[in-house]
Amino acid sequence: MTNKHVADIGMGWPKLPPLEVWQDTCTTVHMWTQIVGKIRLKLSPDINHSWGCTLYVSTRGLTTSPIPYRGLVFAIDFDFIDHMLHISTSEGTKRSFALRPMPVADFYHQMMRVLEELNIEISILTKPSEVEVAIPFEKDDQHASYDIESMTHFWRALVQADRVLKDFRARFVGKASPVHFFWGWFDLAATRFSGRTAPKHPGGVPNVAARITEEAYTQEVWGGGFWPGTGLGEAAFYAYAYPEPAGFDKYVIQPESAYFHDKLDKFVLPYETVRASTDPDQMLLSFFQTTYEAVANLAHWDRDSLERKAIEAIEMASG
Repeated sequence: MTNKHVADIGMGWPKLPPLEVWQDTCTTVHMWTQIVGKIRLKLSPDINHSWGCTLYVSTRGLTTSPIPYRGLVFAIDFDFIDHMLHISTSEGTKRSFALRPMPVADFYHQMMRVLEELNIEISILTKPSEVEVAIPFEKDDQHASYDIESMTHFWRALVQADRVLKDFRARFVGKASPVHFFWGWFDLAATRFSGRTAPKHPGGVPNVAARITEEAYTQEVWGGGFWPGTGLGEAAFYAYAYPEPAGFDKYVIQPESAYFHDKLDKFVLPYETVRASTDPDQMLLSFFQTTYEAVANLAHWDRDSLERKAIEAIEMASG
C-alpha cells in the first residue's frame, strides 16, 4: 500500500470491503487481539465489568495502554499504518515484529518469545473466548491471513466510530464505561448504566464462564458499539438493552434504515448506510440516542439525574 493510498483512506469514513472479502483476515486478527488482550487481563487489576482487559483505539491502531509488571509498565500496540506489533517498556526497551500473513500459532509463539526477551514472564489461558470453535492459540494453524488494505480500512472505521462514541458518552453523567475495544467479540463498545440492580444474567456466551457475564450485567444497561459484522454479513453499529424492557424491539428509532435483528437481539445500523449519508456523525448519534431513549423511557430510568443536559440546566438555574 502506498503512502498516498494510506493518506487517502485516512480522510473521513472509509468504504469497507464486503466481509466475505476479508473474513479470513478478520478472524486471524481477532485471535491475535485475543492473545494480546489475555496478556493484559492476566497482569492488570480486576476492574469491574471486565473493563481492565480491553484494548483502545490509538492514533496508529489498537493499544493495551500501560500494563503493570513488577515495578514497571509495558504496552503492546498494533500499528495498522506501518503494520507492526510493538512492545515497549517504561525502562526504555522495545521489541517489534511485522504484521503479515502468519498462523495464529506463529503469532502466539513470537509474542511469547519477545516478552521473554524483555524479561516479562507470563502464561495465559490459550483457549479463545466468545467463539464457537475455540482452537488453542498454540495449535491454530488454520487462521493465517492478513490483508493490509482491508485491515487498514477497518481500523480507520474504528477511528471514526471511536470518535463519535466518545462524543455520545460525554452526554451522560451516570455510570458509563470507557469507549473500548473488546477482543472477545472483536467490537468497539460503550455502556451506560441506570444505577439499578439487574436480574442475574443467564450466561450462555460461547467459551465464557457464567460468572463473567453475570458480573458484567449486574446493573441495567444500554450498550452500543461497532463490529465487523460476524454473524450478520456486513459491518454495522449495534445497540442493545439488558434487561430488555417490554416493547424495546418495537420502539421507533432513528434513522429509519436501522432495524431490530431478532437473532442477535440488537438494533442494527449498517456501517455503509452511515458512511454514505450526508452527515455520518449525526446519523450515528441519532441511532445511539434513540436506542438509549428506548431503554431509558421504557424502563423508567432517572434521566433527569443521569444526562448532562439535565445537570447543566440545574446548574444554570441555581447560578
